[in-house]
Amino acid sequence: MGGHKKECSQCGHAQISYNSCRNRHCPKCQAIARQRWIKEREAELLHVPYFHIVFTLPHELNVLAKQQPKAVYNALFRASWQTLQQFALDPKHLGAKTGMTAVLHTWGQQLALHPHLHCIVPGGGIDPKGNWVLPLKSRKKARRKVKYLFPTKAMGNVYRAKFMVELRKELQIPPSIANVVMQKQWVIYAKRPFLGPQQVIEYLGRYTHKIAISNHRLLDVGQGKVTFRYKDYADSSTNKTMTLQATEFIRRFCLHVLPHGFVRMRHYGILASKNKAKELNIAKAFFGLQPWKKQQLSWQEIAQKLLHIQPHQCPNCKTNTLKITQVIEPQRQRACTNLLRGPPAQKIILNVDR
Repeated sequence: MGGHKKECSQCGHAQISYNSCRNRHCPKCQAIARQRWIKEREAELLHVPYFHIVFTLPHELNVLAKQQPKAVYNALFRASWQTLQQFALDPKHLGAKTGMTAVLHTWGQQLALHPHLHCIVPGGGIDPKGNWVLPLKSRKKARRKVKYLFPTKAMGNVYRAKFMVELRKELQIPPSIANVVMQKQWVIYAKRPFLGPQQVIEYLGRYTHKIAISNHRLLDVGQGKVTFRYKDYADSSTNKTMTLQATEFIRRFCLHVLPHGFVRMRHYGILASKNKAKELNIAKAFFGLQPWKKQQLSWQEIAQKLLHIQPHQCPNCKTNTLKITQVIEPQRQRACTNLLRGPPAQKIILNVDR
């Protein structure tokens, strides 16, 4: 990747820094992007309760996700928002327009394929008069503390139907799969884990720029095997270890490499990019908050203010006198992105026996 050499003008200390690959699936290149993303979300917070909602796909759909991930994951995003939007607009529940920030995860602790969507949803929405309203049950009880948004069992049924409709726009779903998943109860996890808006920021950091496995979970690599730590949720969240052949480990990791150009973090409703300037600011004005405006922090500002790292500080004499004295050119060519692009948009017939 290349890099550069820095030398201290005070004490003569020299060090080499290598360039980041900036790949979103790299465990080493996400710190700056994560902090920038969280800082941008902080500017969008309202003084309302927030909810964590998880939309999960049944494992019978994994065979489709392996063959056509873009179609399956796009359907997951669309169906999740359509479900939430339908309940939010219903006067029996909320009768207002809400918003959603969604982050796609495709893995479990053992690196198996487990597609699910982590969503952060504000507790309420904007009604046609421009007022912020809470869910109907909370209004009836005259309480501002909202324990939940909508009935999750009913949401599961709507989510199942909407996902199948959206997926059929892209794929011909084999009857053997469609019959099984339509008979299952699709479970939606929903709760309010946040004590206040500021806690949302800390929580979001766990779910944004994560990858299938980070370096701290790797325990040993050698003799053609990889050993890593995982948490067994079926056994009281006990920490355990697993050893895989290197080829099997790579195969599992590659299950979670997303299609080229696929957006895994999306915003909807009042939090969508096209709506923030108007609708989000309506909500902020209702609570007497400063209006939202777009901001872009440089990596130097993020390093200093959020990560508490001084980019030009010499580790030897502790002065800000490091300067670049040599540029190290990269020793490889750019990968051919055409090989990573998916097939053109069209209705696809899958062979589930592959």
